[in-house]
Amino acid sequence: MNENPGLLLTVFAFFLVLGPLVFVHEMGHYLVGRWFGVKAESFSIGFGREIAGWTDKRGTRWKLGMLPLGGYVQFAGDMDPSSRADPNWAALPAEERNRTFQSKTLWQRALIVFAGPAINFLFAILILAGFAFAYGKSVTPPVVAGVLPGSSAAEAGLLPGDRIVSVDGERIEWFDELGRRIAHRPDERITLRAERAGKVREFDFKIGVEIQKDRFGNEYRIGRLGIMSAKPVMRPVSLVEAPVVAVERTGDVVRLMVATLGQVITGRRSVSELGGPLKIAQVSGEQLSAGLDDFIFFIALISINLGFINLLPIPMLDGGHLLFYAIEGIRRKPVNPKVMEWAFRSGLAAVLALMVFVTVNDLASFGLLG
Repeated sequence: MNENPGLLLTVFAFFLVLGPLVFVHEMGHYLVGRWFGVKAESFSIGFGREIAGWTDKRGTRWKLGMLPLGGYVQFAGDMDPSSRADPNWAALPAEERNRTFQSKTLWQRALIVFAGPAINFLFAILILAGFAFAYGKSVTPPVVAGVLPGSSAAEAGLLPGDRIVSVDGERIEWFDELGRRIAHRPDERITLRAERAGKVREFDFKIGVEIQKDRFGNEYRIGRLGIMSAKPVMRPVSLVEAPVVAVERTGDVVRLMVATLGQVITGRRSVSELGGPLKIAQVSGEQLSAGLDDFIFFIALISINLGFINLLPIPMLDGGHLLFYAIEGIRRKPVNPKVMEWAFRSGLAAVLALMVFVTVNDLASFGLLG
């Protein structure tokens, strides 16, 4: 029987995930902007018509928008929330002009933009460091304790006692690393190297496929080798080491995202698996009902996702701005305003099209499109 967390819990959990993460992201832009003396005219959680807000003593309007699917900081000198320059900013009095975003040096503007994704990564690292300190780190050796009959590992010839050395050239140090290299690649061929009796052997075979269903009824296609480890070994992690472990785990998540994106682009993974806000809302509710630890870990994953996506070189996203700043640095002059406007319009169209596409995917996955 499927356990449905219910609509109210799902909506509550969604806002509990998205609201703080958007706030953290935009606060990164805001704080670094203030550090460089840029005035923030508005700080918004959500887009569209304002439903609540106040103005602080610095003249910044803090507000909530009608559409709670993101946010923005609009700095002085910006024509709109996408940070396109107001053509009249240069005519402002010197004191006001010096407080605009456009008056700052290239590296200062780049840091202000980069601060948003960066703080999402730092937020996730803080959470993962807490988990590492609380629960320790798995240091189970990558030694095969058992092989399931009929599994891909059995057909390839792996035996108990084999020590996994690498997968597709990537070194394997601990047993749990093997799962992270395999789970997202069902039915793909790999080259695995294992040490047996002092000699390294090479195995070339297809990863097996396991269909898993969670207690909420969701099905997942998981890559499996069909091998078992010895008894798991957990090592305590000190407060000093915890951030290091957290950075490593964040790197693993980013590598998984890059690999998954590559699979979608090359057609090895169906675009129907892409999820949007509705899917995030569904999983938010499920993770909250599963327990506080699961929910907090999910927040860390979404924070990494938010940071990663915003660094993609797409106009309208932070990565698009950084791309133009890189071009400006190479050319020693800003990109032509007309080119910028065309790029941002195209980027907006692409982002909106993607939002529509993933929303349709979400509706289809919920069985609401027939």
